[in-house]
Amino acid sequence: MMPASSPRRCVRRVGVALAALSVLTVSVVAVAGAASADETADAAILTPAAPHDRAERYELNAGGAGTYRGPINRTAFSQPATNLSFADRADFNIGDSIFSRPWVTAPSSTRTSDGLGPLFNARACQSCHLLDGRGHPPAANFPDDTAESMLLRLSVPPSTPEHFELLQAGLIASVAEPVYGGQLQDLGIGGHPGEGRIHTEWEEIPVTLAGGETVSLRRPTYSITHLAYGPLSDDVMMSVRVAPQMIGLGLLEAIPEERILSLADPDDGDGDGISGRPNYVWSVADGALRLGRFGWKANQPTLDQQNSGAFAGDIGLSTPLFPTPWGDCTEAQAACRAAIHGDPADDPGIEVPGSLTELLLFYVRHLAVPARRDVEDPQVLAGRALFYQTGCVDCHVSRHLTADDAATPALSRQLIWPYTDLLLHDMGPGLADNRPDGLASGQEWRTAPLWGIGLTEAVNGHTYFLHDGRARNLTEAILWHGGEAQAQRDAFAAMSPDQRQALIAFLNSL
Repeated sequence: MMPASSPRRCVRRVGVALAALSVLTVSVVAVAGAASADETADAAILTPAAPHDRAERYELNAGGAGTYRGPINRTAFSQPATNLSFADRADFNIGDSIFSRPWVTAPSSTRTSDGLGPLFNARACQSCHLLDGRGHPPAANFPDDTAESMLLRLSVPPSTPEHFELLQAGLIASVAEPVYGGQLQDLGIGGHPGEGRIHTEWEEIPVTLAGGETVSLRRPTYSITHLAYGPLSDDVMMSVRVAPQMIGLGLLEAIPEERILSLADPDDGDGDGISGRPNYVWSVADGALRLGRFGWKANQPTLDQQNSGAFAGDIGLSTPLFPTPWGDCTEAQAACRAAIHGDPADDPGIEVPGSLTELLLFYVRHLAVPARRDVEDPQVLAGRALFYQTGCVDCHVSRHLTADDAATPALSRQLIWPYTDLLLHDMGPGLADNRPDGLASGQEWRTAPLWGIGLTEAVNGHTYFLHDGRARNLTEAILWHGGEAQAQRDAFAAMSPDQRQALIAFLNSL
């Protein structure tokens, strides 16, 4: 028998009759047009309809009015929101060219594209987020291969009064390793060797499921080889992160903060075993702490800061938010800091000027979410019911309504289906990286959005999931869940083979 699902927190809070959905006459968002601003109507829109064994109205349009409904192929994650104006599509295309631009070593005749490094992980945004999709770990049979779509975060425990002060104020999320900085750069320009290489050892762990099926989970152990700048700190903490897919990020940014906070239950006041809590991180633009939404541990407050942080750490480029031209090079890496850097004529000292970061931001915000598939398929519907009944939806919250914002009309007042609460959850020791990041503990991770997850293979040619790509398919990803999701993981393991296949079919339809 499967455990009965605890009622969803958002349902309990709004207290709106489910029947209200059937009488709503608003032109929801998504189909085009703004919904009523009435709070009761909004609450009803966000309340799941019962029973859960049939698709809901608008569920097909995962990304609201901008949902992409074209062919499913390798470009399915690279499409503009379909509700963009003709003029806005021109900006989207220019932003796409910046996302795909390969940066080169300074000085160069192409001054608008120089300034790479000196230490870096990739030459272009597209190198990590290939086709705007999901990264992957190096092939298991080439454990020392470069990890272009995978990063290794580095930090050390705080050890000085200044460290504790900065962490307490939220001015830093972690203390960088003193020689190698906040992440390992495995590449460098001429005369500047990459810092080292990620080495992975895999351990296979057999798991037996109900019905006699056996699954093997692979547990990674990470180390760094070919260190080029001396030894690492003895107490270094490491955390591997694969590049996430890019779709729907502007819609996630447009979810009202109060909506996200309404889903938080840090002390598990309702006793359902789920204790989602927000991460608060420093906003460079605002000079204050803000709600974290992006990154595997919700350690970035805005897409602009996420983009600029990637320019600095991944490519070694300066931006208005992060103006130092040497990226993540530390004081111990004096040659890196003294190297020649890019200096475009239109914004001296800034390698990626604001005119470019704004266009890139527009592109990243408006990448469309593909439409759902097979929403009325009986197996998918059976899996959908199981997803709700087992309580998976308590963290992977199915729907949100974006804010009314005239500045971003294509993202405004949209009913979206990302399947995330954007909160931190304790996922247990199996997935722990044991590295704090802001308010996130070493066992906490932000709930990953599930929209588009079933298209990973079509776009990127693989099915590697979770923060470090250890799961080789969705079954393995679910079985790695622990902590607050232990009950849901155990319910999945106890299902019949047909039920598990139905749940996977539902996830693949997202």
